[in-house]
Formats: sequence, structure tokens, C-alpha cells
Amino acid sequence: MDETLVARMREYLAAGAAMDVEALDALYDEEFENLRIDEAGQVVRLTKAHFMARFRALAAQGQAVGGGTDDIRFLATTRHGDQGTVVVYRCEQGVPARYAFVWRRVDGRWATVLQELTFERDVTYLLQLMAAASAPAAG
Repeated sequence: MDETLVARMREYLAAGAAMDVEALDALYDEEFENLRIDEAGQVVRLTKAHFMARFRALAAQGQAVGGGTDDIRFLATTRHGDQGTVVVYRCEQGVPARYAFVWRRVDGRWATVLQELTFERDVTYLLQLMAAASAPAAG
């Protein structure tokens, strides 16, 4: 297990739990992409712009994403050149999810999250949110 990668992951998770929007903006690579896949095979693709818009809206409302980080387990890390992957398991409110975070290494340091693959039970809610966000405004 690459402890430097796990430590950087903990920094990322702490920024998310604290809704530190500026830290999150710096942690997400400009090329960041999140693919969310569910048990039915539905797939949602999110970009850094999607994530940051959601975080900023929640922060402006005084809300946060998810809960604490006590339920997170780091299962494995791998390294391939200037990229490293952390495999994470989390069970929020009894619902398990699995993640693979791909980090970019710059100047000997894990710099930014390049990609996140999320495997969860159902992404229908997210598909509905994305459809509502892209629908033309009535008026």
C-alpha cells in the first residue's frame, strides 16, 4: 500500500467533508472525469465543472456532501508511471459503494485527482438530476 497516496486521499476526503471548495478545486485535475456505474449498467459521466458547480451550490446553502470518513476503507493502491490508483470501499447509511481514484503525480508528489470510477447500487437519481439541469428553462 502506497502510504503517500493514501495520505493524499485522506486530504481529499477531509476537504470534501469540510466543503473546502477552494481546496477541492485545486485537487481536481482540469481533465478530471467521474464515471458512475450502477448495478443495472447505467452510466453517468461527470466533469470537474459538474462537481465544482454542485459543491459551490451546496456550500452556498450551508450544506455538505456525504458524512464523515470513518466508514472508508482503503483496499489497494497501484502505481503506473506518473499515475496512481487508490481503491476505496465505503458504506454510507447501509449502502455500499466502491471507488477507484486515479491520481496524477507531478514533481514527485500526488498532485491532482484525474479520474474517479464509482460503482454504486443505483444512479437513477443522478441521471434525473443531470436531465433536469440540462433541460431548457420554462418561460
